[in-house]
Amino acid sequence: MSNQHATLDWNTGQPYSTQFEDIYFSTDSGLEETRYVFLNQNHLAERWKTINEASFTIAEAGFGTGLNFLCAWQLWNETAPDKARLHFVSTERYPLSPADLASALRLWPELAALSQQLLAAYSHMVNGWHRLVFEDGRVTLTLLIGDANDTLPQLKARVDAWFLDGFAPAKNPDMWQPALFASMATLSHSETTFATFTSAGMVKRGLEAAGFAVTKVAGFGRKREMLCGVYQGTSQNICISIPDTKLANSNAKTAIVIGAGIAGCASSYALAQRGWQVTLIERHDAISQEASGNPSGVIYPRLTGSDAALGRLALSGYLHILRLLKQLGLEKTAFSACGVLQLAFNSRELTRLQAITQQGLPVDLLEHVTATQASAIAGIELSHEGLYFPEAGWINPPLLCSSLASHRNIAIKTSTEALKLERKGDSWQVWDKHGLIAEAPTIILASANDTMQFQQSAHCELEPVRGQITFLPETAESRQLKTVICTEGYISPASNGVHTLGATFSPNDLSLEVRAADHQTNLQMLKKLAPGIYREAASEGLGGRVALRCTTPDYLPMAGPLLDSVAIKANPPRYNADPATLPWLDGLYINTGHGSKGLINAPLCAEILASAICGEPSPVDSKLLAALDSNRFMLKKMGLKRLVMGLAAFPYCKMR
Repeated sequence: MSNQHATLDWNTGQPYSTQFEDIYFSTDSGLEETRYVFLNQNHLAERWKTINEASFTIAEAGFGTGLNFLCAWQLWNETAPDKARLHFVSTERYPLSPADLASALRLWPELAALSQQLLAAYSHMVNGWHRLVFEDGRVTLTLLIGDANDTLPQLKARVDAWFLDGFAPAKNPDMWQPALFASMATLSHSETTFATFTSAGMVKRGLEAAGFAVTKVAGFGRKREMLCGVYQGTSQNICISIPDTKLANSNAKTAIVIGAGIAGCASSYALAQRGWQVTLIERHDAISQEASGNPSGVIYPRLTGSDAALGRLALSGYLHILRLLKQLGLEKTAFSACGVLQLAFNSRELTRLQAITQQGLPVDLLEHVTATQASAIAGIELSHEGLYFPEAGWINPPLLCSSLASHRNIAIKTSTEALKLERKGDSWQVWDKHGLIAEAPTIILASANDTMQFQQSAHCELEPVRGQITFLPETAESRQLKTVICTEGYISPASNGVHTLGATFSPNDLSLEVRAADHQTNLQMLKKLAPGIYREAASEGLGGRVALRCTTPDYLPMAGPLLDSVAIKANPPRYNADPATLPWLDGLYINTGHGSKGLINAPLCAEILASAICGEPSPVDSKLLAALDSNRFMLKKMGLKRLVMGLAAFPYCKMR
């Protein structure tokens, strides 16, 4: 499906869809319609005043102008406890452009404070999943851009209330299908309610067939009737119960994260934002001392030009880190959105970049540029066409890690080497050579290659890859460089008179010695990248830094819960086994294997884990969850490749 915005007619002063030939909301009062149809008929005010859960999830078919979301957000702030979190998941096939959304939201001045926050986060609404976080995580919006009957079956969540607000069934019959109602049933429980403006017979029959008790009540304004009700079928959600999502216990949520690189700091931050007390353990005397300790890294996605997991993860991770950086508000010395040029340096790369261009992604996200245009953007002469990412740039990874780890709910233990994990009762214990160092019900392993030293995660098949960067003094030519340039490697604009250039890629090479030969490898890459800078570059006396990346055989990271490898090998399951019956190491998760893409992928994987641990909607689809499964290599070796897909549903949608 191509990326396409909604096309609107504003002749009446209100948005009218020319694609569906229908209005977005009542011409009498869209605001009052939303409150009557969706808030009142789902009894949200009453439910939220007495809520005893840590979170509440609304799922919506038809995001449209965002009016329903804003009204729900407003009511949440008025009625829900301060420590509760609202998750609003909404599907939209044709998202409004930012300009059209801004025009629509100006119709409701009383929502202006919330509207401005939405507009500030609403960008690059390409096909896929987008997580927007507001009020330090108290309110989260997850937008599923695409056909509802494609996206909802891939959603992992426990839905408490449904807003069915697509265009009228007569105008948009493709949405109001049995598949929609079946997805609703899969994601619902015995207290799940729904409401919709329509009273169409096919909608009523479809909901009843899926297990919903349906009631007709008076409609809003000129609509005579509408439908609402509650789910009474048997829950098909294969989720498990977790005891720590009650508000009364929220202060007791504790976790341990092992490894204080980008994956560990992001994982700690994601849990800390949810009110968890996190102990971050690092074997060095400071955080971000290994691969995350490089003084400069590049924020940009390496897209694939196809629907492959690597490409979808790259785009999702890129959009996620851009939004996260806005929340963190880093200084310019830590992050420079100077743009990134990805050059087509050979025919194979040109073919890939052309395929990406043909996907129809918006030009404010990426733009195909000629060699002449690339030269003007970079400030130096370039000989290749390529892609330009205007919001990408370079970042200082240690400063990013420091910003993430400075959260008030994170306690850092440095100079502490975790050597052994033991399960005791409902908790995990972490031991070093001297004894017990920490204990908590939940652990996230983010210790890169050292993750395989633990017996519980030894099956994860992680591989070290040596990488060396070169510190290149600026010259008169290189001083003109205004943006990051990438091919097989990269060069960043000078910072404090020095460019960062790299990096080499040496699998299973564990040496941490800076090598002159590797500097020459980086310089040869520079020769293809920017010949003018290469001609003036020094070739002797160069500085550098070496670190070991952590990769996997398929170059996808690992993010998820761990199985007991000893137990599952002793008693292999069938390929279609119920995931709930497998021997899970309850409370033990992993976030590692990011290779050279940790800056892009690790924060999104941290959000995936935090959502799983807290029983919240997943920020990515189930197919991507399966691709990132931490047990995939072990299961595939056991001939259980098909079981990996089933694991995507567990335990990311844990029920309360």
